Amino acid sequence: MLRSALTHPEILQSLAQAGHGSRVLIADGNYPFSTGANPAAHRVYLNLTPGIPLATDVLKVVLTAIPVEAAHVMVPPDGPEPPIFAEFRDVLGKQVPLQGLGRFEFYAAARGQDTALVIATGEQRVFANILLTIGVVAPAKG
Repeated sequence: MLRSALTHPEILQSLAQAGHGSRVLIADGNYPFSTGANPAAHRVYLNLTPGIPLATDVLKVVLTAIPVEAAHVMVPPDGPEPPIFAEFRDVLGKQVPLQGLGRFEFYAAARGQDTALVIATGEQRVFANILLTIGVVAPAKG
């Protein structure tokens, strides 16, 4: 048994095969999983039931396994910022600011060749999609 926070074998394999600059999409239950991401990206369907798991729960665990250098969210065309953005910021910390993309820009980015992994969640909140860019693992000091 693994001792790390992330134990899902398919997610671990996909992350291990990805590298600096690869992208990971954590998507809400409304996301078009089959058409809204790179066709070659590995898809993991965690959407067990509405609301389980939350996108923020998945984000917290994924961040224990990879460094993140950028995070993009899908912004609504008008109106206030979705409340989940504040939760994403809390989980990511100040080192990784959220960058907004319009709906179709977000889809285009997620369809890019760099998107290696798509994780479907049961998240029901709107605009609860986040596209992470994997950063660099710094060499051990020694």
